[in-house]
Amino acid sequence: MHSTNYVLAFVMTMTVGVALVLALLSSSWKAKSKENEAIFNKRAILAAVKDHLGGMDPKTMSDEEVLEIFGQNVTQMALNMDGQEIDAAAVEAAGHKGGMAENIDMKKEKKKPEAERIRPLFVYKKDGKEFYILSIRGNGLWDEIWGYVALESDWNTVAGAAFDHQGETPGLGAEIKDNTSWAAQFKGEKIFDNQGNYVSIAVVKGGAAPSNPHAVDGISGATVTANGVGEMLERGLKYYLPYINKVDDSKKLSLN
Repeated sequence: MHSTNYVLAFVMTMTVGVALVLALLSSSWKAKSKENEAIFNKRAILAAVKDHLGGMDPKTMSDEEVLEIFGQNVTQMALNMDGQEIDAAAVEAAGHKGGMAENIDMKKEKKKPEAERIRPLFVYKKDGKEFYILSIRGNGLWDEIWGYVALESDWNTVAGAAFDHQGETPGLGAEIKDNTSWAAQFKGEKIFDNQGNYVSIAVVKGGAAPSNPHAVDGISGATVTANGVGEMLERGLKYYLPYINKVDDSKKLSLN
């Protein structure tokens, strides 16, 4: 028979050993989880310019391909609500570890007073062309919705858009993500009118007029979600106007 001291020592050793193993596994899992989350975000950003990826689809690209394209073709910056670029320290101070624009948690920013929010801006460069990818977030029927809208170099024409959601109904509101042909409607739409005034893009129940460059068709049976997308676009894109106004003189009228 082993002594009581031996048993206690054995149990303590096993407990410490198991705790160390679990701690190492947890640390490794957290690191991998953060890596996967970063790749997921990069994939979502690239989805807004999928028609300009040389035939590649972000949904089917490998993680390595996503990282390679993002690293070679995308630059990023963070902006305050006055349209001023802020540095990594300011991003960190705003509560986003890593200090990069891609680290900005838009869900967290949405809870702040508007004047205190910051926003990411991504520039995708390919074959001598530049596309500006804007991040937006709003509310659907059941929970939050979000997306990325890519603008061409005129800061007006939509080059592509991609949307996602937290809990919209499959076959209805979830179509903003699942129905690629619906999201494709946004390509070629305009966010400014001919006089340079900001008008955004409306999501029209019953169908948008083909001649209207500022509207797309709604989603049958998902009026609340579609309205949420329209509101998200109008408000979310408007947040970028101070910056657009700084870099594009032709948009001066947009803030009047």
